[in-house]
Amino acid sequence: MLGQITVTGEAPSAFGPDETIVAEESTTGTKTPTAILDIPAAVSVITEDEMRKRGVDNLQDALSYTAGVLVDEFGSDDRYDYFRIRGFDETALGTYRDGLSARIPAWFTASRREPYAFQRIEVLKGSTSTLFGLNAPGGLVNAITKRPLETRHAEVYSTLGKDHVEFGTDFGGPVDTEGRWRYRLTALWQDADQGWDESNDDRLYIAPALTFTPNGNTSVTFLTSYSKYNGTGAHGIPEGTDFDPTSFFGEPDYNRFDTEETSIAYLFEHGFAPGVTLRQNARYTTLDLDYEEVYGGGLAADVPREAFATYGDSNRFAIDTQLEIDRRLAWARSRALLGFDYTYDNTHEDIRYGYAGGIDFNDPEYCGRDCVFPGPYVDWRVKQKALGLYAQEELTVAERWILTLGGRYDHVNTVSEYLDTGREDDVTAEAFTGRAGITWKVTPNASAYANYAQSFQPLVSPTGNGYSSSSFDPQEGEQYEVGFKYRPDGLNALFTLALFDLTQSNVPTEVSPGVQRQIGETNVKGLEFEGKMGLADGLDMTLAYSYWNAEITGDGNGAVVGNRPPRVPEHMASAWIDYTLPARDRMGPLNLGGGVRYVGSSYGDIANTTRIDGYVVVDAAATYGVTENVSLEVSAKNIFDREYETTCYYGTCYYGDGRTALATLRYTW
Repeated sequence: MLGQITVTGEAPSAFGPDETIVAEESTTGTKTPTAILDIPAAVSVITEDEMRKRGVDNLQDALSYTAGVLVDEFGSDDRYDYFRIRGFDETALGTYRDGLSARIPAWFTASRREPYAFQRIEVLKGSTSTLFGLNAPGGLVNAITKRPLETRHAEVYSTLGKDHVEFGTDFGGPVDTEGRWRYRLTALWQDADQGWDESNDDRLYIAPALTFTPNGNTSVTFLTSYSKYNGTGAHGIPEGTDFDPTSFFGEPDYNRFDTEETSIAYLFEHGFAPGVTLRQNARYTTLDLDYEEVYGGGLAADVPREAFATYGDSNRFAIDTQLEIDRRLAWARSRALLGFDYTYDNTHEDIRYGYAGGIDFNDPEYCGRDCVFPGPYVDWRVKQKALGLYAQEELTVAERWILTLGGRYDHVNTVSEYLDTGREDDVTAEAFTGRAGITWKVTPNASAYANYAQSFQPLVSPTGNGYSSSSFDPQEGEQYEVGFKYRPDGLNALFTLALFDLTQSNVPTEVSPGVQRQIGETNVKGLEFEGKMGLADGLDMTLAYSYWNAEITGDGNGAVVGNRPPRVPEHMASAWIDYTLPARDRMGPLNLGGGVRYVGSSYGDIANTTRIDGYVVVDAAATYGVTENVSLEVSAKNIFDREYETTCYYGTCYYGDGRTALATLRYTW
């Protein structure tokens, strides 16, 4: 008589978690659970397994080995998660969480994302307005929050490094024997700096989650989170000097970028009948910002510096409702998606600008808050209501041809109230955007695709920046793309190749000092290659290459036509390889990994007079299984301590982070 054998595990999901670095499905590309091979667009997924092996510390780290994405363009300025997709800045509008917008509707009031909160991060490249509404044309990043699992799991860890102490835990599982109720708690506390003088990187993150599945057709997940981030302002070095990049020329007592964010969300799904599914995701978020810094000035103590501050608060409600109808026809399979989403942002910012006493940069003696004199600049409230109605059809013919058609109508109302002057701008923007794509399954494991997609992006800016949001029409974008995807039979790998031609128009450009007109245009033609392999013999590999032929094709006076847009390199490449040596005798398993990242040269200004050299950075990581439940992990960024500029503009140069090394002791059960 043999004993009972019980096998448990999580089935592959379009939301994760994933067992390896290679994901099979995604919801970001079509808003429906779809095999990445079948999506007529380039989609990259950074799984939790990949983030763990590379020792990811922030969202920029997570994206740093992804084709078509540039991160860290402002180096040690870590106020936000800066990233470009296909040459276009997506920091403000291209951030999503669980498919819901986390955009920055005003100027400064936003917070960084905590990567320990997510079970995967997805990147959809190209114009995305047909699915997600107002956005820049490069693409978007959608982070998938950790959710309760069907099996019990638990871990605690501690991370130590130079000026870095961190503790975290993540545990959960079924509550009842039937598994109808499941829970999860994720938490992190960190006391650290950012590697330069007078910097700060303290974090607190707590996220309880609960899932209820009364039957096989219905589920609802409640996600809550609280995060507190105490950081510092922008950090740069005067252009043309040779000061140590870790030097600080602001005021320690007037140097903070502190945010406090609370959110509550639910993810609901119900199947009415075979092939008919209703989904609704919603989130309410509050955010407070305290931002103060002193910068600029001259090398001598008699030259005043500049003082800047923003005190902001924001409330956001976002909801997305979808009806999916999946039917088998006599000659095809039809999957129709009908939906509407609504986002309401209410942001108040009291922005102050003034001056501070000068210091001798060669022998700085700080003067404290008493020498800082910020005056009123802009006190405004931005209320933005964005409503979108969208439809999509995925028609599969003969199991080899997939036609994807989509259309969307957006209505965006933005009210900018200038509380210091009584002025009010009330602007309404409307747009219809379309998307058409076709996928040809050359074989069950290989597909070729082509698509055309549009984007639209309303402009919001106070009059203090030289123009108001009522002055211009929304920026518009369109993209043509072809690509090829290959998932080898019997091999856990995915290779993607994409070529695209992307244009954004209605870009404001300065035609004379203080005068802007909306006649600018930017074009980026490019190529991307990405390969991800999670091989059975313990070898993982990620390869990425990006080519951006970027050009300013229109401006106010023709002076910069033909130039490259600032901070857009022509070439980028990266490779990460790790290998696991299996346990032997008394030795536990040992995973050794290393990576190299290359970013080509770029320009810091629109006139292309300030050239930034390309750079290469090398990273490494290792994990040793001390016991079945205990592991020791070591990760290092920029292991050769390479000193390099990421960009220079307005007389300030920003340097990449120096060498950092962290050791983590993790216990799982």
